[in-house]
Amino acid sequence: MEAKINKVAEMIAASKRLVVFTGAGISTESGIPDFRGPDGLWTNVDPEDFTIDRFLRSGETRKKVWYLFVEGGALLDAEPNRAHLAIAELEKMNKLSSVITQNIDNLHQRAGNNPKKVHELHGNMQWLVCLDCHERYSVELMRQKHPSPDFFPVCEKCRGILKPGVVFFGEMLPQDTLISAQKESEMSDLFIVIGSSLVVYPAAYMPLYAKQSGAKIVIINMGDTGQDDIADVFINAPAGDTMTRIIARLKEIIKS
Repeated sequence: MEAKINKVAEMIAASKRLVVFTGAGISTESGIPDFRGPDGLWTNVDPEDFTIDRFLRSGETRKKVWYLFVEGGALLDAEPNRAHLAIAELEKMNKLSSVITQNIDNLHQRAGNNPKKVHELHGNMQWLVCLDCHERYSVELMRQKHPSPDFFPVCEKCRGILKPGVVFFGEMLPQDTLISAQKESEMSDLFIVIGSSLVVYPAAYMPLYAKQSGAKIVIINMGDTGQDDIADVFINAPAGDTMTRIIARLKEIIKS
């Protein structure tokens, strides 16, 4: 383990364009359950309620979604953990080109990463967007205004349907973000995956784009991933402790 920590720190020190790619596993240490684990979201929620067709068609489905916002606020109330803070530290050290994330929890920005450097492939849970006039509302503000889980708020300007600013099943990923993430991946010389099983596409193409362009690949994840075979270094360990140790070693290397 220590040898791998040293190796990754050396790779970061030598890197000119580091891209970090994160999945649900980085945020479990902040108390946000992943989707597919034993206590994951899909064990308590019907994934069909997160299809765009059912959301638009069914007021009852919209109420279920709002209930998750009001009563199940882990996504909104969570705090960045040591792994998020370590990635923000990489940016402060001018060692980070960008972050590509599958997560919708806003924790990279809250940890201190420049929002312009964070490419959110699946959107951001902090906003509601009117599907008619495109007005945006803070979810936190709407939770305060409409604390009842039995009512899904509508647009205050035009009474249109408000949709969480995340990608539902049946929706395309935001194309501008996807294109930017692909370019960042292809331009990277070091690509570090943290907390993703790399089985959800098209997001999981990103490390493949990086590898095909000649980048070194590091994977930090609890358990196997769909792309272990392309990793130059694979660390099967918790993200927070691992990234904290890597940053500490990186600072030693830079000082020496």
